[in-house]
Parts: sequence; structure tokens; C-alpha cells
Amino acid sequence: MTRYFALLALLISTAVAGCSAPTEKSDAPAPAATAPSSSSSAPANQVHDGRAIEITGNDTMKFSVTEIVAKPGEKLSVTLVNIGTTPKFSMGHNWLLLASGVDIQPFLVASAEAVTTDYVPRATNGGKILAATKLLGPKERDTVTFTAPTTPGRYEFLCSFPGHYQVGMRGVLIVQ
Repeated sequence: MTRYFALLALLISTAVAGCSAPTEKSDAPAPAATAPSSSSSAPANQVHDGRAIEITGNDTMKFSVTEIVAKPGEKLSVTLVNIGTTPKFSMGHNWLLLASGVDIQPFLVASAEAVTTDYVPRATNGGKILAATKLLGPKERDTVTFTAPTTPGRYEFLCSFPGHYQVGMRGVLIVQ
């Protein structure tokens, strides 16, 4: 039953996305946070290793940062903050960094079916996810610290909540 609900939510979100107006994409570099990041389960003053990047997600299903540039092997700490007000069960946000070459459509279908793991397809992961935050409700935050891939290239990041990718809740990590 939950599988059908997730697929129905994905279809409805995709239909709504088709009705929305396109937004302009800026070619400016993505802003990086200068303050230390923190996790919802960690004290607010905890400092993480690596360059701190804060990304917000909101009820319009957009990330505040859609491009991150990093050096091969650079340590990064990405903090996602859900600044929306809609409840987690209908508008949760997470941040997943995918490996190079992931076929996005099958990944999104597997994500929509992964209700019990907060839309992160663990069984079919197989190295497809390089880093991920928890699924967040309103005013929650979570930080993931990871090492950027050593191979230069473009690595997609996204919110795996059903329909959010299709509306534009995605971006790219450029390793150069």
C-alpha cells in the first residue's frame, strides 16, 4: 500500500512540476557558508572537519546552492537546513550526492519506493550514494562530512523525496 502511495505522490508531483514556470539558473559560483556547521543531534557549536557549506531547502522544493566546486579529495561538510514549514511526511528534504554515471530515472523510482528508509534506496545503493543527510522536517538540520571524489568530473546531488528532483531540487558538485 505504501509503495502505491509513494508512486502516486511521485506522479502527482511530476504533473505539478510540469505546470510550474521555469526559473533562471545563475552562472555565479555557489555561496559557501563561513560559520561552522552543526547536526540536529550535535551541539550547535560543534565544528566539523572540512570546508563548511550550508544549503537550505524550502517549501518551493529548491536548494539555495545548486553548484559546489571542490578539489579532488577535498574534505567537505555539507549542512542541510529545512527552512520550510510543511510537515516532514509531505515535504521532507534530504541531500544525497550520487556517484558518477548513476542512471537517475531508475534511482528515483527506487527512492520513491523506499518509504521505510526515508526515500533512500539502501538495498539497491551499491555504491551509488557517496554522501547523504537524514530526511528533515521543518527547522531541522543535518550535516554530512565526506571526501570529494578524487576523479575530476560532475557529480549530481539531489533531494530524493518523491517529486522534488523533478521540480528542480538538485545540483552538481564539480570536482576540478
